[in-house]
Amino acid sequence: MGTWGMGHFDSDTAADFTGSLDDAPPGKREALIEEALTSAARTGAEEYLDAYDGVVAVAAAALLAAQMPGGAPVDSVYGPDDPLPPLDPKLRGLAVRALDRVVADESELLELWADVSQDEQWSAGVRALRASLTEPGGQEAG
Repeated sequence: MGTWGMGHFDSDTAADFTGSLDDAPPGKREALIEEALTSAARTGAEEYLDAYDGVVAVAAAALLAAQMPGGAPVDSVYGPDDPLPPLDPKLRGLAVRALDRVVADESELLELWADVSQDEQWSAGVRALRASLTEPGGQEAG
């Protein structure tokens, strides 16, 4: 895993994903983000979620969260170079489901972090990202 930190964009896979967003026409970027979230969210609880799909889903969710009121900006040099168009807030529910899947059993990404005894710290960051995607009172949108 070409990973150098626990940040949502601190891996080759996340950097490649944001590069693909920069390469896409502005009108196609939201669809790429939705596809990334859908790939993780549709994986059933009994199915194994590949690390690639998990990393891309976390990066996509972070980009969506950055557009939320009070959302943490993407301050990584490995985030997209070009500004994203406003993303549909209805994607939040999909993003929450994707993040739930990323930190659930049968997630290769969680296993990889557990292999280096960093799973609790890493998953705490994903849970914080998830919390930023919920409406006040903890209700997810969409």
